[in-house]
Amino acid sequence: MHRATAIAHPNIAFIKYWGHADAALHVPANPSISMVLDCLQTRTTVDFRVLRKDEVIIDGITASPAARTRVSEHLDRVRALAGSDLRARVRSESNFAVGAGLASSASAFAALTLAATTALGLDLPLQQLSALARLGSGSACRSIPGGFVEWMVHPDRSATARSIAPPEHWALCDCIALVSTRHKKVSSIRGHEAAPSSPLHTARVRDATLQAPACRQAIERRNLAALGRIAERDAVMMHAVAMTSAPPIYYWTAETMRVVRAVIEWREAGLPVYYTIDAGPNIHCLCEAAHRDEVQRRLASLPGVEQVLVACPGGGAQLADDHVS
Repeated sequence: MHRATAIAHPNIAFIKYWGHADAALHVPANPSISMVLDCLQTRTTVDFRVLRKDEVIIDGITASPAARTRVSEHLDRVRALAGSDLRARVRSESNFAVGAGLASSASAFAALTLAATTALGLDLPLQQLSALARLGSGSACRSIPGGFVEWMVHPDRSATARSIAPPEHWALCDCIALVSTRHKKVSSIRGHEAAPSSPLHTARVRDATLQAPACRQAIERRNLAALGRIAERDAVMMHAVAMTSAPPIYYWTAETMRVVRAVIEWREAGLPVYYTIDAGPNIHCLCEAAHRDEVQRRLASLPGVEQVLVACPGGGAQLADDHVS
């Protein structure tokens, strides 16, 4: 019997992953830069044994056939590397809403990758783990390293993520305004597929590629104003691509816009806070630790905000203390 447990965190991208250079390998159309979120996590146990097929439990519920197939296909990649034909019992639990645009697939497949490879006796270097996690869910490669992470597209069209600064480099906070925890109607996978149909897609990819060095520099210099401007610009451009795809995809709601307008007003009045939005209606508000409590308080007071989560830079995927038995 081979069993291991791993923990991984989702991430928030300042420069987004939206659209592919290679869809089959989840190679992004442009480089992206993100931050691992410490307070949100997925804990996954993989137990390889003699079974007829893989069994997958997500948050205490048997996974849908589509979800089980996706997990099994990823386990097949690990089995191929290890030369094993054992099936697995997978149990995964997240402490945040899954499928609501909070990068749950990133933490899920990062944790699954580390747990499964460990359970089958593989000790893969970080870059190989990142590349393997990417095949399960593109953004999962950004949840393998810790802190501030860059996902690079290499000349050979491979793509791996690396840490450009550790968690302790910058006390940057992400105050997440949850306006909906419902499972989004249009998955990110469909969004990636539809992106090239937008007349704005090529321009956004070009701009994101050009902005990546400035984004990296803003993180290195702990320059919130520079980072915030880049993050807001790319978030709006990503959603403009989604809205002009065929068919169009609308993730924003009236509550989303209420928070966006509030953040802009607060900043104009002197509170240094910026927003970004992933593929969903919820809003990530970026500020430094000194303003975290104030930003959280103001967000919580807005109509339509159900909850405010606060995350700081987190570590990379790691094995749980009781990871092997």
